[in-house]
Amino acid sequence: MSVSDQYSKAWEGFWEETSDVPGEAIWDSDPALTAAPHLALFAPHLDPTLPIVDLGCGNGTQTRFLATRFPRALGVDLSRAAVEHARRANGAGSAEFEQLDLVDTEAVRALHGRRLGDCNVYMRAVIHQSDPQDRAAVAEAVAELVGARGRAFVAELRGRAKEVLQEAARRPGGPSRKLQRVFAHGLRPAEVADDEVRELLGAAGLELFAEGDIDLAMEDFHADGRRVELPAHWFVTGRK
Repeated sequence: MSVSDQYSKAWEGFWEETSDVPGEAIWDSDPALTAAPHLALFAPHLDPTLPIVDLGCGNGTQTRFLATRFPRALGVDLSRAAVEHARRANGAGSAEFEQLDLVDTEAVRALHGRRLGDCNVYMRAVIHQSDPQDRAAVAEAVAELVGARGRAFVAELRGRAKEVLQEAARRPGGPSRKLQRVFAHGLRPAEVADDEVRELLGAAGLELFAEGDIDLAMEDFHADGRRVELPAHWFVTGRK
């Protein structure tokens, strides 16, 4: 099983047309605004001696931060071009990166069983733009990787995020180049219903240990200078 050709090509095309300049992708925010505050919510619930896997790592900005906090950090992404970006930016060699389709159950199982063992998982805004038929498999990939000992931090956009993006797109002169690129490649933000993520995690056999609302900081700004922040909900999940 794998994602559709259309979905794969959309992400490959996006990352192929993205430079190595930090922040060119609208979600490529400084870890001080993203992974660092997320880790503060996550840390009380996890075993810090386990590796961490960043699912949907893109160009690896957050993975490289996580590598400073965990004994091993691996970033995986569907897009080959994204992984190439991440490897080029990984000058210190502190993190590892590889291509992985989260819908490919056998590949996910092999990563867990033969290479990593139980892991902590960081996943920021992956389910919300996945095709409907793939969302259960993404949640099951999280469950596979955490195994019996790991914990996952999952943050996904709420439906209200669409309104924020629409506001940003209506600014004088139209959407920013960063936002235009999202639309041009057919990427679909905030497509998941607010209750769906909770249901998907539960169906994958995961328990919820903590949750709350959060705004995900983007590398874009409204006409009045405010940073674009997308409403989201976070979960810490795993097996009891």
